Amino acid sequence: MRHFAARRAAAAAKAMDEEGGSDEAMAVPAMRVLSLMSGAQAQEMRALEREYEKVLDANCKAYALYLKRILEAREPTAAVSPSPSPSPQPPPPELVFGVGADEDSRGDEDAAPENDESAASSQSDLRDNPMWAETEEQPGDLYPRQQSSVRGRRNLMRPPSLYPQRVPPHLIVQQQSPPVGRASPASRIRAEHPRSRSPGAPSDDSLEESSSELFAGKEHFAIERNLNANYQGKDRGAATVLLQQPRPRADAGRLSPEPASSSSPARGNDDDAVDTPGPLPTPKDFVCPITSQVFDDPVTLETGQTYERRAIQEWLDRGNATCPITRQRLHGAQLPKTNYVLKRLIGAWRDQQQPQRRPSPSPSRSPPPATPPPATTGMAGDSPAPPPTSVSAQATSSPSPEANTSASAPSPTSVIAQASLESAVAELRAAVSCLCTSEDLAQSERSVLKIERLWRDATAAGSSDAEPAILAALARPAVVNGFVEILFNSVSAQVLRVAVFLLAELASRDDAVVQTLTRVDSDVDCLAALFKKGLAEAAVLICLLTPAPEQLVEMDLAEALVATIRRGGDEDPLKMCVSPKAASVILLSQILVEAAGAEDSSTSPVPRSALLSERFIRSLAASLEAEPVEERLAAMRILLRCIWEDGHCRSSIAEKASLGAVLDAFHVVGDADKMDIVRFLYELLKLKKRSAAERLLRTIKEGSSFSMMHTLLVYLQSVPPEHSPVVAGLLLQLDLLVEPRKISMYREEAVDCLIQCLKNTDFPRCQLLAAETIMCLPGKFSSSGRPLARSTLLKLARVKERYRQSQDLSSARADGEDEMEEGKAASEWERKAAYAVVSHEFGLVFEALSECLRTNNAELFTTSLVCATWLVYMLSLLPDTGVLGAARVCLLRQFVVMLRSAKHGSDRVLAMVALRSFMNDREGMHDITTYIKDVLKTLRELKKSSGLAFEMLKLLSDGQESSSDMWSHKEINQVDCSANGEVTSVVYLKNYIFSGHSDGTLKVWEGSESILRLVHEAQEHAKAITSLSVLHSEEKLYSGSLDRSIRVWQFRDGVLRCVEVHDTRDPVQSLAVASAVACFVPQGAGVKVLSWNSGNSKLLNPNKYVRSMALVQGKLFCGCNDGSIQEIDLASGTLGVIQSGSKRILGKASPVYALQVHDGLLYTGSTPSSSSVDGGGTSVKVWSCANYGLVGSMATAAEARSLVVSADLVYVASRTAAVEIWSREKLARIGTLQAGGPGCRVQCMAVDADGDVLVVGTSDGRIQAWGLT
Repeated sequence: MRHFAARRAAAAAKAMDEEGGSDEAMAVPAMRVLSLMSGAQAQEMRALEREYEKVLDANCKAYALYLKRILEAREPTAAVSPSPSPSPQPPPPELVFGVGADEDSRGDEDAAPENDESAASSQSDLRDNPMWAETEEQPGDLYPRQQSSVRGRRNLMRPPSLYPQRVPPHLIVQQQSPPVGRASPASRIRAEHPRSRSPGAPSDDSLEESSSELFAGKEHFAIERNLNANYQGKDRGAATVLLQQPRPRADAGRLSPEPASSSSPARGNDDDAVDTPGPLPTPKDFVCPITSQVFDDPVTLETGQTYERRAIQEWLDRGNATCPITRQRLHGAQLPKTNYVLKRLIGAWRDQQQPQRRPSPSPSRSPPPATPPPATTGMAGDSPAPPPTSVSAQATSSPSPEANTSASAPSPTSVIAQASLESAVAELRAAVSCLCTSEDLAQSERSVLKIERLWRDATAAGSSDAEPAILAALARPAVVNGFVEILFNSVSAQVLRVAVFLLAELASRDDAVVQTLTRVDSDVDCLAALFKKGLAEAAVLICLLTPAPEQLVEMDLAEALVATIRRGGDEDPLKMCVSPKAASVILLSQILVEAAGAEDSSTSPVPRSALLSERFIRSLAASLEAEPVEERLAAMRILLRCIWEDGHCRSSIAEKASLGAVLDAFHVVGDADKMDIVRFLYELLKLKKRSAAERLLRTIKEGSSFSMMHTLLVYLQSVPPEHSPVVAGLLLQLDLLVEPRKISMYREEAVDCLIQCLKNTDFPRCQLLAAETIMCLPGKFSSSGRPLARSTLLKLARVKERYRQSQDLSSARADGEDEMEEGKAASEWERKAAYAVVSHEFGLVFEALSECLRTNNAELFTTSLVCATWLVYMLSLLPDTGVLGAARVCLLRQFVVMLRSAKHGSDRVLAMVALRSFMNDREGMHDITTYIKDVLKTLRELKKSSGLAFEMLKLLSDGQESSSDMWSHKEINQVDCSANGEVTSVVYLKNYIFSGHSDGTLKVWEGSESILRLVHEAQEHAKAITSLSVLHSEEKLYSGSLDRSIRVWQFRDGVLRCVEVHDTRDPVQSLAVASAVACFVPQGAGVKVLSWNSGNSKLLNPNKYVRSMALVQGKLFCGCNDGSIQEIDLASGTLGVIQSGSKRILGKASPVYALQVHDGLLYTGSTPSSSSVDGGGTSVKVWSCANYGLVGSMATAAEARSLVVSADLVYVASRTAAVEIWSREKLARIGTLQAGGPGCRVQCMAVDADGDVLVVGTSDGRIQAWGLT
């Protein structure tokens, strides 16, 4: 083999001498040498190559037969056994050094020139020819190279060598560990990846050096062509500089024609020092004239000058419009694309620089062999050479010649595996060469697909040598840039996905790849553009590159990330290291966190509708159970952002989320992530239904693999003060699941933490969070998660303030027994929470709240006032333990001062509620009388707007206060709708007035100071609307009409939209609805019950003609034409009689015109009765829904055609359009209102949720509204 190498070198030297070569000829590749040869010299070189191939073929055949004999012996272990085997072993064949010139070979030689000429003509358009490539071998080139034809040309692949080869010393002693990267997703994924490269894996340098020889001839020639075609002016010098750079010496790995004994004995120890050249100088054309740094992203302007993209962009941003060097004016401000030719040159130059920067081997490693291995001697023909050994085996073997000569023959398995590995690496090199040098896009795309196939074969085989070798070959900057060029130019979705897959796999294993990709911003921008166009796999690579959050926001990836997450599905046909969905979740979380922390956080990078979509939330909830902890945490943060955007999605998240994996993650994450988990759980508990919240609490308490309460207790001891209130609040709620009267360490620590935070005046934010935590303990929340403690207390005072949104309370009304159970559960929870707080250290919390009420912080003052009022009110409901006295000592005087001089009316009302609780105690009444003058004055001012103020006045003034001036009404607005006929029905929903008319029109009104403004009008009913009904729990409006239909409406954003239509087959005279059914009065006898789900209806009470009805908690109350009143249980169908009817002659009947249920009492309106048994001379009667007993009546002679009940008043309308006002508590008449014009009658009435506005609809088409003054 040395003989062949010497003959080739002699032929090349002869050609260069004839041409007149100089010292620069050493840097000229073999392709250039061939172009200088004459015809005879080229023919001689071809003959030499053919002879060399025949020698290789002969030796391969001999060793193949030798392998076959070993396999037939069926003793494969004997070949690798270090000890002599008793059975005879077939001797290895002797090496063949020459082939005889028989007739067949001469025939082949005669035909060879013709074949060679045809092959040369078919290869004229190719850049490289493996047959005529350079003979120089790099030190790390252990495996032969393989080149495959594109258009059916002859395969000239050199078969895998079975000769022992000299292993370069630096490969034996150099076992570098992978570079330590930053704490990025790439490094974390690589740390967890089962196929990640270990510190003991082969270094990248071995394949970098071996592949440098592969690219030497081809890349040199390609660079020369590209520079001649693309470089202008000064840039042409860059090519000249690179082509003239001295190439690294590779003498240690070459097959020298000199004898092996001529090597110096000390060469093994100083191999690196001799063979490794010094650092190459930086070519000046690789340096930006502005930054004086090597180019990362070079761009060539129209003037021919090249600059760093960032530098020239900054130059243009400053208002300059000329080239910095030539001062020529630039015609456009748009920068051109990256100069990839120069970028590739710089990458190749960096590859040459990288081996020289390699650190010296550690003294602790095995030293290189002091003398050449016996394999080198064997190649000279003295004796048969032993079979080859692996690199790792040579690295660990003894350096003595005796040990090397005693090596046994390889096993068949190792030989086959070695041959397969060599073949795969050779095929990979060919594909990498094509990717980096080919100008044909289709050919490069095929190379990418081939590389992907080889990668998968290597990873599937699980070889410890194949994957690191392939990884080292692909992680080079030049190869990475080749993949990036594919991303820029390819339009094939498959190729783009494969290229992204390969880059992601490389980035997950090697931080150097991440640095190469992030060195140029345009590469990341290209990935972002591909991702926004639908390449979901690009999200994985973007995630591994760990761009800064602000950079992610600038890329505008949010909508594409949301779309990827919404598609859900964990299917990943490429089997990437991170699924596209997981990467999208992580990236979107970073974007939302960055947007939340920005100065201008008013505009969200993600549309609100996209965040709150059901499909998006469902997909995120599934990610909470993902295996990667980072994906779980990212999904949790996004869901938390969704809750903050719109709390209505909280219940949906609570239903879909499985918290077990999130709870388990609490034990393995850092403090910041732990706090995010606590916030998520705390926000998730703010559910409207108490039973759902308690189920969620049990899940948190029992769903973790560890004790969650103990974990929170330990975490509470080390958490910062500004975070401790939330942790304490969650811990306290978990503890309240058990009996609160029992001593609990968790409860004591949580309550003590809250009280200490309230007293911590150095941290006002901590005080506010503690007060807000206590305010949330009652467990009453709106559907959006807003605490209702304040609204509940104001409701107790029966306050009439327009600013208060009491719809949260009214929307809590629902039908059925479930709501009663919810109410009981909420009351029980409220009692347990209040007892746990007030019983700690005998009411120590009141002392802390008293200090907070003296603060100048308005927000802290308001929140502390709500907490103090709630706790004092709950003391009046809890057993007397003496704590009420402690609360009175701490807070009574402050409540009196607030009642007298608070700036906001709601604060005065809250103080009044607290003082009313103190009045239940004799000592408290005595203490209040010391401030009687100030208290009475304020109560007289509030009595017209609060029923509680009137009640307190009676208690303090012995019942002498009159109520005649407390219920005066004033007409605030009216509107004429006579064009639409009569106003047949009026209801309130969301502070809007809905009116139905006799021509089938449905209108929506918004009230103001003096007029009613029409918001929307719909006319979808063909006939008159007879009845309107509201289901507050679902915020839906139902309309019944004579056109035999019931329509379901939704009102959002000022638009009324019909969402459902139900055919009743009968005209609807009156309507009452529930969540599952609708009850309506048909034209004939009885009541029909219509199921929303099935659409079927059944007839109830068929013997009665029903005139009015009300549906409450699954029970239907019917008022009939004969004056009877029945209660029908819809679940069981049982019928109960409240009042029996009387049969009278036609025209003398006393029908029940109106019927309404309020607070367990049934109010009925009819014609005045003459019977003394049932309250003769009265038209309005009050019945108990529990025992059907008559509670009271209103002595009015007017016929009650319509009535409506509020918290304090009862409004009764007669045929003469007069509306009487009655006190609900005393059943005493207060006053009268006149509605409509002459001769009209009142058709319908409604009051708002607060009971301070009355709306009346008349037969002459008028809508009038009165308000309490």
